[in-house]
Amino acid sequence: MADKKIIAVIGATGAQGGGLARAIAHDPSGGFSARAITRDTNSSKAKELAKLGVEVVAANVDDPDSLKRAFKGAHGAYCVTFFWDHFSPDKEIAEAGAMANAAKAAGLQHVVWSTLEDSRKFVPLSDNRMPTLMGKYKVPHFDAKAEANKHFVDAGVPTTFLLTSFYWDNLIAFGMGPKKGPDGKFVFALPMGEEKLPGIAAEDIGRCAYGIFKKGRDLVGKTVGIAGEHLTGKQMAPSLAKALGKDVHYNAISPDAYRALGFPGADDLGNMFQFNRDFSAAFCAARSLEFSRSINPVLQTFDQWLAVNAKRIPLD
Repeated sequence: MADKKIIAVIGATGAQGGGLARAIAHDPSGGFSARAITRDTNSSKAKELAKLGVEVVAANVDDPDSLKRAFKGAHGAYCVTFFWDHFSPDKEIAEAGAMANAAKAAGLQHVVWSTLEDSRKFVPLSDNRMPTLMGKYKVPHFDAKAEANKHFVDAGVPTTFLLTSFYWDNLIAFGMGPKKGPDGKFVFALPMGEEKLPGIAAEDIGRCAYGIFKKGRDLVGKTVGIAGEHLTGKQMAPSLAKALGKDVHYNAISPDAYRALGFPGADDLGNMFQFNRDFSAAFCAARSLEFSRSINPVLQTFDQWLAVNAKRIPLD
């Protein structure tokens, strides 16, 4: 263990970080060890990681000093924020700054920062194609991460900027799966029109991140994107139908209709899908399937993910 490079993993009990911690733990000859950073070391997920031999350390992204202690002695870190915990771009940017400063203080050799595009570079605030949110964002959870990139750059931290994709796991946790209509048929609704949406299994984000760390300095200073597949809603619906054993039809609803659904974050997500739809070619091009598979040879397709997870998709 002493000669292995320690990767400190923010959000190790979450989707992205958990995938990375497990990928490292399942590769004992890989030259790396995982240090899971979590607010609650006694949670069931933290205990599961400990059983895999992962070092579990208590720290909080809102406590900069705790981060500095948690990063000390590590080779690298995986940094990710949790927008849906608080819906605050300012908080997300501040947390990224704390992570960048802690990485600098610890002298880390490689940081992977989970980020996204700034949608305002594609749709300026003055553009009324989609509403401006919170006074200065189009897609807050995208734009805030993009703004936060500067913290890692300004701190001089050796960083790879990782563009992630739509989690297929959102069909489970976010309730984005098919919904039963009055006629008994199931409708899979996305405001994507006929355009392709890059998607990925959340577990594979962590596996891809591990592949980036294994590349070493080759990817420092670069922005890379990952996806498992680029699929239209019309392509996803038959896969869902087969895996669920239900009659599933795709409904290309409008972004306005999605924003009007009224759940917390509906306006943000409606704008996100509209951004993904209107700039699908660029969004897909930034997420090379070939590159993703090169750093994660076990990258799952949508059908492979469904074979394991379809039963977890709520249909009520």
